[in-house]
Amino acid sequence: MSITADDKERLIKEFARAEGDTGSPEVQVAVLTKRITNLTEHFKTHKKDNHSRRGLLKLVATRRKLLDYVRSKDEGRYRDLITKLGIRR
Repeated sequence: MSITADDKERLIKEFARAEGDTGSPEVQVAVLTKRITNLTEHFKTHKKDNHSRRGLLKLVATRRKLLDYVRSKDEGRYRDLITKLGIRR
């Protein structure tokens, strides 16, 4: 259900704004999106796993807050980010 270190490293390299950047909202949203997609796949086979579903809802809420922050700071960055990640809004 969680992402591997290689996947996380690849996401960091792809979405980092500068060398060694791991804390920017873009990187955080990308990592959260990967975790959300993994959990969504998990629920296709484990429909009654309500404990993990609560974690999924928390991840989605955190991602939403980060996306709202990016949108308030720079609309262009927000548009680029949701386009790259394929998040519909």
